[in-house]
Amino acid sequence: MEQQITTKMLQPHIRQQIIRAQRNEVTEYHIYKRLSGSVKNTENSKVLKSIAEDELRHYKIWHGYSGRDVNPSRWDVFKFYWISRLFGLTFGLKLMERGEEKAQVNYDEIGEDIPEAIKISKEENDHEKKLLAMIDENHLKYIGSIVLGLNDALVEILGTLAGLTFALQNNKLVALVGVIAGIAGALSMSSSEYLSVKSEGKEEGAVKSAIFTGFAYIIAVVFLVVPYLLFSSPWLSLAVAVTDSVFVVFLFTYYISVANDQPFRKRFFEMVILSTVVGLISFGLGYLARMLFGIDV
Repeated sequence: MEQQITTKMLQPHIRQQIIRAQRNEVTEYHIYKRLSGSVKNTENSKVLKSIAEDELRHYKIWHGYSGRDVNPSRWDVFKFYWISRLFGLTFGLKLMERGEEKAQVNYDEIGEDIPEAIKISKEENDHEKKLLAMIDENHLKYIGSIVLGLNDALVEILGTLAGLTFALQNNKLVALVGVIAGIAGALSMSSSEYLSVKSEGKEEGAVKSAIFTGFAYIIAVVFLVVPYLLFSSPWLSLAVAVTDSVFVVFLFTYYISVANDQPFRKRFFEMVILSTVVGLISFGLGYLARMLFGIDV
């Protein structure tokens, strides 16, 4: 009876927020439930089922106040399911938890009329974060190796390409040297990472760290060298390569900031500034080399 009276007395904007919260809960219930049936890791599946049950329980609580059924957002179910499948559970689900629509629900304001809202909000913020932290994903264990490979490639290869662009001013030669330097750099970084991790007594982790480092290095090299194969102007190719490097840094930094709950701007600008400074220094060295050795290709 008390809940029925409260429902009738709810202000329209409060009731609208409750309905929005219902949609969030039922949408996330379907996402977690669908993912729990598709992942191979048994423990991850249990965690996802547990969170799905929480979402459904919250939905039923809100339903008791709104007095109406609410359908999930089919687009969000489709979108976040496939983002989680393609880019990892941790990234996809944490990205979902950051959702704009979720931020539109003011639990403190609802809590003035419905104290239970504060409890639900606390569960959303605390309990689900703890459960998400329990999800075990191999690639997230090797983020340090990926950062090492990407950062080294972006700094080293971009610097090499910048210097060669001014010294040689020949796209085919710059691309050839870039590919050779990139492959050599990837092998060097992989072997160094393998020996470094192995020295810490992590036999299995050493191999995987080396693979992740080398793979990240090669990906960065591809982004940097391809412009020299697509365009005829060495200056346009260099400009596109620099843009590509910023794009790669942006994507990866954003991924890490979401998956590991780290600040985005600081890490992003650190990597961009470092790559830019090295590129400018190499560009200057290329100019000096061209002048000193009289290179004219």
